[in-house]
Amino acid sequence: MQKFKAIIEKFGSMGEKTGWTYLLIDSKIAAKINPGVKKSYRIKGNLDNVVIGKVAIIPIGEGDFILPLNADLRKKLKKQKGEIIHIEIEKDNSEIDLNQDFIACLKEEKRADAFFKTLSLSHQRYFSKWIETAKTSETKAKRIAQALEGLSNKMGFPEMMRYFKEKKLHH
Repeated sequence: MQKFKAIIEKFGSMGEKTGWTYLLIDSKIAAKINPGVKKSYRIKGNLDNVVIGKVAIIPIGEGDFILPLNADLRKKLKKQKGEIIHIEIEKDNSEIDLNQDFIACLKEEKRADAFFKTLSLSHQRYFSKWIETAKTSETKAKRIAQALEGLSNKMGFPEMMRYFKEKKLHH
């Protein structure tokens, strides 16, 4: 378990990460959590008194990583940019289960299921997590339908998101 303090930071203009709020995990600490690994992996532990698990940290070069703080996590922490967080983290080796409603629907849609199975496990998890984070059953159902349509058309997650964003803009 690595214990350290970090200041909440926020990206200015940074491509797809523009406006992201995050904690920096420098290369020395990252090397102790998961030696020699320079790609994204999941961690668990505590940020102040907030318990986290199955949270991905993202490499940003030179062995440094960032831990993105989404709105839900920021709300629980009750802190914002410039404030200090006490961190206790370690690598999280637990498995992520895919959303069962989504998997059941995939089985009914052969084309979508066939393409889904060609995706890496991390890309399969993008779809599942997006569905899982829906706040209402209506949103969850809509996301499952969109995922099935996108996968049936051999779209990965980013392509599907762009496709539906464009579709929405033109209606």
